[in-house]
Amino acid sequence: MTLKIFQVDAFTAKPFGGNPAAVVPLDEWLPDHTMKAIAAENNLSETAFFVKEGDRYHIRWFTPTIEVNLCGHATLATSHVIFNELKLEDAFIPFHSNRSGELGVEKHGDRLVLDFPAYPFEMIAHSNELAKAVGVTPAEVWESQGNMVFLRAENEEEVRGLEPDMHALSQLKYDEVIVTAEGDDCDFASRMFAPRIGIPEDPVTGAIHCTLIPYWAEQLGKDKLFARQVSKRGGELFCELNGNRVSIGGNAVTYFKGEINI
Repeated sequence: MTLKIFQVDAFTAKPFGGNPAAVVPLDEWLPDHTMKAIAAENNLSETAFFVKEGDRYHIRWFTPTIEVNLCGHATLATSHVIFNELKLEDAFIPFHSNRSGELGVEKHGDRLVLDFPAYPFEMIAHSNELAKAVGVTPAEVWESQGNMVFLRAENEEEVRGLEPDMHALSQLKYDEVIVTAEGDDCDFASRMFAPRIGIPEDPVTGAIHCTLIPYWAEQLGKDKLFARQVSKRGGELFCELNGNRVSIGGNAVTYFKGEINI
């Protein structure tokens, strides 16, 4: 069987920035073990698969080791492929995920805007084990989405300078560990580490902003925010809180397109 495949850099306007994701269009779903094998072979933080059913696009996301509930940058990459490579003329793509419900992406010129759920968060006690693994003494620690924790650092410089102990992080109960702070030339900055699920550091992570946007909207007293993920590749996110939903905007560029044989 031969399948089309695209690799797209998401949350960036130029190649070699943002977060690369693979996108595989399907006519019908492959067995789960096959999609997991393709994602492992791609060895990117996420590979997205989608099947068009009626007017909706059903989407799933896989890291090199597991299927995940939600992925922002791979959804952005998928919408870029549908709009620009598959030549969809509409300005809106209705996505459906069995794990995250109804999602959407709207095209605004060159920018694509995700419509995602806003997730609640809960403050928890400071953990010395977590702080030591990350390498920061946090001002606050919060849990969200069941498997995610985020730590508030003093400033962006502290976030940029982190060198976490990946082995120690992989032994903790959290799939995703985020460090965030007010930004220097943005509203807030962040980095995300997930060695437990095969991603030492994710360059740009749309899904964590489902929590970071409502948190920073509350902290800063504003609903429209500009964010940076300050990984080595870096990425820019144009954010807005809309009640129980968030808008996450960004650019994307195609890096390559080809075929895979399975």
